[in-house]
Amino acid sequence: MTDLTRLFERVRARAEQQTADLPPCIGEKEITQAESVLGFTLPPILNGLYRHVANGGFGPEYYLLPLTGQGRTAVAEYGTLRTASGAYWPHGVLSILDWGCGMYAAVDCLHPDAPVLLFEPNAGPADWADAWFLDSPSLAQWLSSWLDGTGWWEEDSMMADDAAEPTPWTDAAARIAATG
Repeated sequence: MTDLTRLFERVRARAEQQTADLPPCIGEKEITQAESVLGFTLPPILNGLYRHVANGGFGPEYYLLPLTGQGRTAVAEYGTLRTASGAYWPHGVLSILDWGCGMYAAVDCLHPDAPVLLFEPNAGPADWADAWFLDSPSLAQWLSSWLDGTGWWEEDSMMADDAAEPTPWTDAAARIAATG
């Protein structure tokens, strides 16, 4: 059993605890169609979450967006954010969770580790690149922090005296400028 398989099992068990109506997984055909629309491939871990856990509907706070389907999806959000808001949405960065108030958790699908980024525009930055932060160096670590209850969004973590300040995402400006 691989580390990813174990992670998917842990995530699936937690997801089933969260909701009785967990969406069904999607297949490779849906993943391929989504990648065609997006113009890039999903990192293996993100692909696996949608194929082995569920098509969204689980995760921290507001839950992961479904990749495909009816209504609001990660694929539709990417198209909207890149088209209407290309001034601040980087190529290859897929929103996976809407934190509310304009904030998103997103995966850098062009990086092999699939880092999770935080888009936080509420301070009204003069440069949109300043609204991007590195939330976690990998999606695997981000999921583990959710499973372990240690993510920044957890009240105990957020209110701790030693809570870490967000780390700016240094690739933001170059990736926003990329047309993809």
